[in-house]
Amino acid sequence: MIVAVADTHAVIWNLFDDKRLSQTARDFIENAAAGGNLIAISSITLAEIVYLTEKERIPVDTLSRVLGLLVRRNSPVIEAPVDREICQQLAAIPRVAIPDLPDRIIAATAQYLNVPVISRDRKILTSGLATIW
Repeated sequence: MIVAVADTHAVIWNLFDDKRLSQTARDFIENAAAGGNLIAISSITLAEIVYLTEKERIPVDTLSRVLGLLVRRNSPVIEAPVDREICQQLAAIPRVAIPDLPDRIIAATAQYLNVPVISRDRKILTSGLATIW
């Protein structure tokens, strides 16, 4: 069962055991995995990882590590595609509330799946969406 959608920073920080990931978020992810539940990663996060790698803001092996997690047997993560249902949900989130398109897609994915977003993004945290941080 999918229990949350992780935003791009949460995915990267969890992958590299970065201290910027809050203890609450880290515990949630670990407990979800231990309980056999899934954390969704939006396809837009994969695209953002490519972009951040190109800008040399994250390690070059980040994408391959995330893709490896997605295909690993019994992985605690699953890809959530950006499909028409997500795009319909995206239209329901005011651009003024969450102006960054990737963040809106991640938020729309969480809304569509009826799960919280794992994020420290201020716009997401103040949007009224269920969040974990």
